[in-house]
Amino acid sequence: MIRRWTPAEIGPPVGQYSHLAAAPTGHEVLFISGQVGTRPDGVMAGPDAESQTRQIYANIAALLKSAGAGPEHLLKLFTMVAGTEHLAGSRAGRAGAFAEWFPDGDFPAHSLIVVAALAAPEIAVEVEAIAAVPRT
Repeated sequence: MIRRWTPAEIGPPVGQYSHLAAAPTGHEVLFISGQVGTRPDGVMAGPDAESQTRQIYANIAALLKSAGAGPEHLLKLFTMVAGTEHLAGSRAGRAGAFAEWFPDGDFPAHSLIVVAALAAPEIAVEVEAIAAVPRT
């Protein structure tokens, strides 16, 4: 089982994440490329960060499923937001996935940065992920 924790020697997280995450022996590590808010047909889910972020987490769920994994296997998320004006929408879009995926508050490690721009002007948010899947 993946272990996530915050040691007593440092302060608590300032958001929905754990300071540390570790995969036990016998797990295959998956690196999920940065996902943007495009639907399976290649069309952007919407012009706003909230709709794009909801789609990003749906894409991550589909990628995990294709590898025989689920959100419980996530070790680390890395979110890039194109400008502070998209932070609230990104957090709102993430809220539904996190409520469903981590109802007990056992969140993966997670970093978030605000950048000037992403790969295309219409992209407001991009999320990378690392997961560890048990293999026998």
